[in-house]
Parts: sequence; C-alpha cells; structure tokens
Amino acid sequence: MDITLQQVSYAYARNTPFEKRALYNVDLYIPSGSYQAIIGHTGSGKSTILQHLNALLKPSDGSIQIGDVEVKADKKNSHLRKVRQKVGIVFQFPEHQLFEETVLKDIMFGPMNFGVPKEEARLRAIELVKLLGLPEEVMEKSPFDLSGGQMRRVAIAGVLAMNPEVLVLDEPTAGLDPRGRKEIMDLFYQLHKEKGLTTVLVTHSMEDAARYADRIAIMHNGKCVLEGAPQAIFENEGRLKEYRLELPQSVKFQKKIEQLIGMKLPTICLTEESLAAELAQLINKEREV
Repeated sequence: MDITLQQVSYAYARNTPFEKRALYNVDLYIPSGSYQAIIGHTGSGKSTILQHLNALLKPSDGSIQIGDVEVKADKKNSHLRKVRQKVGIVFQFPEHQLFEETVLKDIMFGPMNFGVPKEEARLRAIELVKLLGLPEEVMEKSPFDLSGGQMRRVAIAGVLAMNPEVLVLDEPTAGLDPRGRKEIMDLFYQLHKEKGLTTVLVTHSMEDAARYADRIAIMHNGKCVLEGAPQAIFENEGRLKEYRLELPQSVKFQKKIEQLIGMKLPTICLTEESLAAELAQLINKEREV
C-alpha cells in the first residue's frame, strides 16, 4: 500500500490562541513494500507525521493518499475505518494499551471489532502467540500477570492480528535492554519480509534506521529536509549535525579506523557486521600482497 503526503501541514489547537504549528508543507512518498525510517530530534514532527499515517490526525492543509483513500484537509471522509484496519500502529510502550482479562481476548479484540468471525480471530491469536515466541499457556492468563517483555509481545500481537498492510512502529523498543531491543526489531524485519509489509519506523536510533530501513527521511523543525537511501543519508556527517543528529555507531567507528590506517574503506558500513566483513577483506588483501 503506497502512502503519499502532499504539502501536508498541521497545527494543534488550530484557530485558537494556543495554536502550535507542528508540520510545514511536508512531501513524502512511501512506496508499497518499502521499509521507511523517519528520524529527527525531539520536537521535529516525527510523532505528528506518524498519527497522520492512519488518519488519527487529519492535515490542516494538504492531503494524504493512503492506498486508494485520500485524506484531505477540511474534507469529511467515510473510509477512515478501512484505513485504520489496513494501517497498524505499534506505539511506544504498547503494553499500556492492554485491557482485556486474558491474553487471548486481548489479541482477538481488534479483529472482532472489525467484523472478523470469532473462530478466525482465535486462530489468528494462536498463530501469533507462537510466532512471537510466547508459551501457549499464556493465552488464558491475564496480560497483567506477564513479564514486561511478554506484555509487549502480546500488545504487538494485537496489532498484527488485524493483518495490516502497513505497520507503523513508534519507538517500539523503548525501555527494553539491548538484547530485547534486537529481538523485537529482528522480528519486525522478519515480518516485513515474509508478509510483504510496508513498514514505517519512527525512531531516535540511528543504528536501527541504518540496519533495517531501505529508505530514510529526516524531519527537522516540522519539515522533511532530506530523503534517501541509508548510505546517502549517513555519508554526510556535517549535514546530520545541522539537524542535531549523529552517525550510527558503526559509521563512527569506521571513521576512527580510517583515520588510524590512513585510508578510506570502499563503502560506508551501516552495521557492525558489514564493518567487520570490510576489515576482514582488507586484511586478506594485505596478506596477499
């Protein structure tokens, strides 16, 4: 499902003394099947963009095309329910959205609310519990009796149970330790590939944007100031600093190594694994000389 933002502006508390502009004429194209990261400093407009992607917010000016549905400023739209079924959002600390008395009921709630028969919703829940690495016995437990990591996986299962075509991730690993963070991000990437999802990651983590995304957009002071492939985005440290952003750790380490050895590697290494592979290749070439 393609998503296109055209000249989108948004103001909170519009036409009141408390009006605050959050977005200014944002153009952004997210192709179907892509993994799009949206990065930027706090207050850059990332979260406001996110809420437009399934019409939780409607633009003050401009328009958004979400699949075959257009959401336009000051235009009533009767198809927003369809959009919200197709675009699933995993918010920060998604476990705060849990509310049902059992895990099974919580995962089934969303699909049934959109008319999915009870038995089909139950089968989806069982499949997702397995997919997310949860033991089957949790299904009849209260979600509030689970560990924090398990609660998060249940909340994610509730979003995935809707079978979304677009998955929007709002800092989905906030509060997790490094191991838990990598497990969750790897899981989302696996789902992205296996289900052919359009995935949008809103994040402060340059490492996650570099590792998983094939496209990156930078938000700065409510504007989309730069778009491109990760290699192109992270090759210009000076420009990133202008937008109060840093390089991924692997790229920082690469630059230090290049200074020590007095030469540049042939490519920017966006992960520790790719940097290790480049260095191994360089060492092997030196040995052959």
